[in-house]
Amino acid sequence: MPHEFWEVLQFSVISLAVLFVLTKLIGNRQMSQLTMFDYIIGISMGSIAAEMASRPGDENWYGILAMCVYAAFAILIGVLNDKSRKLRKIILGEPLVLFDNGILYYNNLKSARLDLTEFMTECRSAGFFDLSGLQLVLLEVNGKLSFLPNEQNRPLTPLDMDMDPKQARPAIAVIMDGSILTDRLKTTGNNETWLAKQMKAQGFDDPKDIFLASVDNNNVLTLYEKNEDVHRESHYS
Repeated sequence: MPHEFWEVLQFSVISLAVLFVLTKLIGNRQMSQLTMFDYIIGISMGSIAAEMASRPGDENWYGILAMCVYAAFAILIGVLNDKSRKLRKIILGEPLVLFDNGILYYNNLKSARLDLTEFMTECRSAGFFDLSGLQLVLLEVNGKLSFLPNEQNRPLTPLDMDMDPKQARPAIAVIMDGSILTDRLKTTGNNETWLAKQMKAQGFDDPKDIFLASVDNNNVLTLYEKNEDVHRESHYS
């Protein structure tokens, strides 16, 4: 094989390893709370790594140095952000009010480059299909929307009724896309015999007809049929 092939392979592995280590040093916020600054740092380091892999040569070690400089700068900015509120405001910005007390702020939506279709999609994703149920919507500095519902539309909680219910566990999927997840089924304290009886009681004989099945905190099985031939048009903008 050509010498260049091994150089490309070598620097691909090295650049990925360096990128992984530096990302871990910067912190998980790089993935879970991506800000504009994080995005710039991340895409720059990724571009350098790709350049190193595709153009082998002795100069590639300068690329590793450049990635280290970017990572050090990101860590430094993170430390300064923690110590200075003013600097954090300059670098990261502040949350932007998009909707408040029945008013949609057109200029803020425009400056955020968020059109109404995207805004309504985000609202529905958060469970709000009607804006009248919202008091406040903020665009956070990481690009995510935060929602504050109206008090009169807020769901009633056990605390409101002076109740102390038992802590629920998340529903556990035991069938996914027609396949029984045996290990997960065992964690619910049930077996395939129990599952078959529950399926039959709900009109199913073959797990291949089930798209999703889950067991909740009360050991109740909920089934969702695999409707491959059914199509539903959307009327939402």
